[in-house]
Amino acid sequence: MFIDYQEFARRADSIRSAIAAAAQQAGRDPSEVELLPVTKTHPAVAADYVARYGLHGVGENRVQEGVEKRAQTSTAASPLRWELIGHLQSNKAKLAAQHFDRIQSVDSDKLIQHLGRAATELGKTLPVLLQINAGNDPAKFGAEIAHAPRLLDAALAQKYLQVDGLMTIAPLGSNAAETTAHAARTFTTLRLLRDDLAARYRLPLRELSMGMTGDFAIAIASGSTMVRVGTALFGPREAAPAP
Repeated sequence: MFIDYQEFARRADSIRSAIAAAAQQAGRDPSEVELLPVTKTHPAVAADYVARYGLHGVGENRVQEGVEKRAQTSTAASPLRWELIGHLQSNKAKLAAQHFDRIQSVDSDKLIQHLGRAATELGKTLPVLLQINAGNDPAKFGAEIAHAPRLLDAALAQKYLQVDGLMTIAPLGSNAAETTAHAARTFTTLRLLRDDLAARYRLPLRELSMGMTGDFAIAIASGSTMVRVGTALFGPREAAPAP
């Protein structure tokens, strides 16, 4: 049985308190950091919980799952922003552009071309984040740091794409200390890259989507504006939602 709303709200309260504490410890305003609940593999009611609680968006990893889930939600009174945070293949770019409000996983010139074409056909300004492999992890998607300016150039050349910032995922280490060190280095690298690109291109590039359940405090200390949390909010996947 999927968790009920009261349990979700309790978990969300706890995570938001932890986010606020991490922000304050870093000398930042907690309002600068958004919690993005990740509803992948969970039933559509998870998104309804998010809207009921008063958060503004959800993250999905797979295009088709997100499309189907969005159609099943009953959040008309409190509309959510649907964000694609998982790897996007070029052949699904049009579907993603149609059904998602922002794509966080833009990591290649080819994908930019497909998204730009789809957004143009839709007459829709499509916000995106450029996914950068800031931890230089061969197991992760994302453009290499050296290719970030070229990727930004390609995105800015598309009339209907709007670049809001950058996204990354930190590598795992062989132990807790190594994982922490990798995360701190990765997140600092992304922030410095963002700062450099923002200055060179005279763009705000405000969004830094970095940090998940296990490392969001490190991400916040490094400048994250959005942390992506799934299991800590919803628990492991169950076959059926609560009535």
